[in-house]
Amino acid sequence: MPGYHINRTAEDLKRELIALLRELKDPRVQGKLLTVVRVELSADAAAAKVFLSAMEGREAAEEAVKGLKSAAGFLRGELGRRLRLRKAPELRFVADASIEDGTRITRLIELLVPKTDEQDGSE
Repeated sequence: MPGYHINRTAEDLKRELIALLRELKDPRVQGKLLTVVRVELSADAAAAKVFLSAMEGREAAEEAVKGLKSAAGFLRGELGRRLRLRKAPELRFVADASIEDGTRITRLIELLVPKTDEQDGSE
C-alpha cells in the first residue's frame, strides 16, 4: 500500500477506535478518560499498534490496556465492519504516558520561568 493510504487508514482506525471506546462496557475501560494518542499501522496493514493515554495517569492507562486486550477480537471485528476493510488489522494496545509527561514538563517550566507582572498591566 502507498504511504498516503496507510496514513489515511491509520487515521480512520483512530477515529473509529475513539468511538468504540465509549461503547465498551468493560469496567477496566469504562469511566476512564482515555485518549488514543496515535495508531501505527504496519506497511501491509496486517497489524496496528494503538497508543493510549489516560488523564488519571499511567496506571489507569495500563489497566485500560488489559481490558482492551481482552476486547481486541470484538474491536477488530467492529473496525472491519465500520471501515469496510477486507482484512482488519490485528490490534496491539500500548499504554503511553505522553500526556502525563507533557503536563509534568509544563509544570517544571512554569517553576523555572520567572513570572512577569502581566496581570497589573505594567511591563
